[in-house]
Amino acid sequence: MYSKRFDVRWSDIDANRHLANSAYQNMMSHARMAFLIQNGFTHEALISHNLGPIVFYEHIYYFKEIMPEDQVTVSIALKGLSKDGRFFQFEHNFYNQNGKNCARAEMMGSWIDMKSRKLTGLPDEMLQSIEAMDKTADFKVLTKEDTRKHQQVPKDID
Repeated sequence: MYSKRFDVRWSDIDANRHLANSAYQNMMSHARMAFLIQNGFTHEALISHNLGPIVFYEHIYYFKEIMPEDQVTVSIALKGLSKDGRFFQFEHNFYNQNGKNCARAEMMGSWIDMKSRKLTGLPDEMLQSIEAMDKTADFKVLTKEDTRKHQQVPKDID
């Protein structure tokens, strides 16, 4: 299991004097990018393939407060991947210094071709790298329908 350790900074604390929602998102994003870089998804590789990661959603489930004195370990594992690598889903767990699971987050995303601005699959070498990542016990092969499971659609102002 890949994990990244963080100290809680004063800027991570909210008005209730515990870890702010935005800090959870920042920590899991940082852990996710470190994990991807370690697995061959470097800035150079993304640039050479005109790829950029995008987030469809992040859902966070809170179990226990994380306080200013705590140290946080954020784990990451692959929860889902489409056959072409176009869609991916990660699971993050947040643990305090005592190993208590304080929160869990799921995120789903995709890859965008930076020139066409359209979703795209991964080149073979990157697909093989992501397929080899640590997976959750409930790992799933994703389809386009999985990206629409929350049935959210835009509603413009008339």
